[in-house]
Amino acid sequence: MGKKATKAADNMYYLARSEAARTNSDFSSREKAAELTGIDRTRLARIELDTIAPYPEEVKAMAEAYNMPELCNSYCARECPIGRTSVSEVTIDDFDRLALKVLGSLKDIDSLRASLIAISEDGVIEEKERPAFQDILDSLQKISNNANALRLWAMKNIRLKQ
Repeated sequence: MGKKATKAADNMYYLARSEAARTNSDFSSREKAAELTGIDRTRLARIELDTIAPYPEEVKAMAEAYNMPELCNSYCARECPIGRTSVSEVTIDDFDRLALKVLGSLKDIDSLRASLIAISEDGVIEEKERPAFQDILDSLQKISNNANALRLWAMKNIRLKQ
C-alpha cells in the first residue's frame, strides 16, 4: 500500500482496506477504493479518519469489496444505536480454533436443555430459578457468538453466502 495514513492507523475501515490491499493492489489507493466501493473519495477519507460515521450501506459496500464481512458485525456492535444493545462483536480466528470454540460451547447442551425444561415446566421463572436461567442465557449467548464467528469465517474464506 502507498503511504500509511497515520491519523487513520487504528480505524477499522482503513485497516480493512489495508488488509484488502495485500491481495488486491486496487485498494492501495483511496481513489481506486472509492471507485470500487461506490463511496465518494472525500467521504471515504473522512470515514477512515473518523471525522464522520459511515452509513450502513457504505459499511456493506466496503465489507463486500474488501471481503471483510466482519466490518458489518463490528459496525452493528460498535456504531449502530440499535445494534450496540443487541449485537455482540465477534472475532474471526483460524478455522480450527473456531471449530473448537463452537464444539466447546455445545458440550453442555444436554444439561442446558434439561435445566430449561425444569425451569419452564410450570410456565413461571421463580426467584430461585433466576440464576440457573441466567446461566442458560449466558451459555446461549456464547453459542451464538461462536456460531456467528464461524459463519463470518465461512463468508470470508470460502465465500459462503449469508
